Amino acid sequence: MPGVMLRPRSLSAALAIAAALAVAATPRPLQAAPASASQLQALEAALNSGNDISPLLQAAPGFDPILLELRRRTLARQFPDARWQLRPGTPLRDGRPTVLVSVTGSRTDGPSAYRLEASQLVTLESSGSRINGQTVLRDQSILRSGDSLPVKVQIPDAVLTGQSYDVDVLFEEPLDGAVAAGGIVALTPQQVAALESPLLQLGALGGGGLFKTVQAPLSPGSQTWAVLLVHPDGIVSTTKRVRVVADRSQLSL
Repeated sequence: MPGVMLRPRSLSAALAIAAALAVAATPRPLQAAPASASQLQALEAALNSGNDISPLLQAAPGFDPILLELRRRTLARQFPDARWQLRPGTPLRDGRPTVLVSVTGSRTDGPSAYRLEASQLVTLESSGSRINGQTVLRDQSILRSGDSLPVKVQIPDAVLTGQSYDVDVLFEEPLDGAVAAGGIVALTPQQVAALESPLLQLGALGGGGLFKTVQAPLSPGSQTWAVLLVHPDGIVSTTKRVRVVADRSQLSL
């Protein structure tokens, strides 16, 4: 089956969470103070009420409160019923606390209804009075249409520089003769920041999902993958950020 080039609008929605709270990817100094429980509660309340979040934030290198607020508004336009949850995550090996950010929402686009499930694991730093930095440790979003299209995302959170690794996204239920198509593309940081839908080449899927071996870049940083699966019962878009590290000890948090 020849490939079909497609620039799906649904992927821009899946990318919304990838950029909505992901400005700083550079680790902050270890002496930076973590955000307090009251600051997290205030931020969650502002996100869920639709209030401007920038007064709770303080500008710092790589951390722009105005840009974060603009991205939050973009997400709110795409998912008017979006609900945010911020809760403590497992501390890192160096003792820094983490925050698990979860977002759920829905939207209707013509005849299609979409559901968003997204999560990030981050560290949030504070100047004492306001949040002034973050590091994104994990980032994944799934956007699906249709009543039931459960999928399993098997993409590692972190890999070594230059390593070959598998990017697999599979339907959890048998296809039962249905013909499905899919595609995958690596996103640039500019595409993620701009919520830009990439151009994907779709091909027929075999074995109930998309299976691809990819290679990490030779320099530390991150890779963000966008995957689109098209099934007779609906569409699934997923994005996943993979940390690329130079030292094996950095693979685990």
